[in-house]
Amino acid sequence: MIDWQNFTPVDAASGGILIGVAVAILLFFNGRIAGISGILGGLFNFKKHDTAWRLAFLAGLAFSASIWSLVADLPAIQLDASLSTIFVAGILVGVGTSLASGCTSGHGVCGLSRISPRSLVATLIFMATGIVTVFVVRHVLGA
Repeated sequence: MIDWQNFTPVDAASGGILIGVAVAILLFFNGRIAGISGILGGLFNFKKHDTAWRLAFLAGLAFSASIWSLVADLPAIQLDASLSTIFVAGILVGVGTSLASGCTSGHGVCGLSRISPRSLVATLIFMATGIVTVFVVRHVLGA
């Protein structure tokens, strides 16, 4: 549920702008797509010698919350699922990103901005799957 009392469109738009700027910087200066699954997966390809920028990008993701916490409060972490459910979901996401040759950030942010038909199809499938999953879990299973 969206907490409309505390909805912050300026923060959301600012976050979107920051993501767009980060994607553009990586593409323009490094010639790489900011797909997180591809960046992470590339760390395990020992034939390539591009580990430094991948580690820097992932470190920026990991430590950005710490930096933000110096300026504002972080939202409370709330898990509404068991660890086994989260584990299975993580495996399914990993398999899905492998089948789709990319993740939501790679296809949804980078691919759509490059007007990639493949990314449009992948993003539509991601969104449809998410909508169906939420509907089934909340309305069919009643969780």
